[in-house]
This record gives sequence, C-alpha cells and structure tokens, in this order.
Amino acid sequence: MRKQIIRLPDVKKQTGLSRSSIYLRMSKGEFPQNISLGGRAVGWVSDDISQWVDHCIAESQK
Repeated sequence: MRKQIIRLPDVKKQTGLSRSSIYLRMSKGEFPQNISLGGRAVGWVSDDISQWVDHCIAESQK
C-alpha cells in the first residue's frame, strides 16, 4: 500500500486536537513527528496518525 502524507488541517480533524496540543505532544514524544516537505511545509504520515488514534482508543478502553 502506498503511504500518504497529510497536512495539519487533516491531522486536527482526525485527532480532535488543536495545533498547539499536537506540537506540545510532539515535543514530549507523545505524538508522531512531522516530516519536512520543503520550505516551511510539513506533513505527517497518515498511517502514523491512524495508529496513534487506535492506540488512544485502546488505552481508553482498558
């Protein structure tokens, strides 16, 4: 399967987190790191975000 890169608005929609929460969790190592797309553009690997969401759901159901 081909990997897909998603931008911040889609990451916010998928996770329900704000921009500041995403970057705070990234700095603490609690959220997938973004990747540089050149210049000031960044994105996230879609599979990484999906796995993070799945992990959060699993943790909440313990």
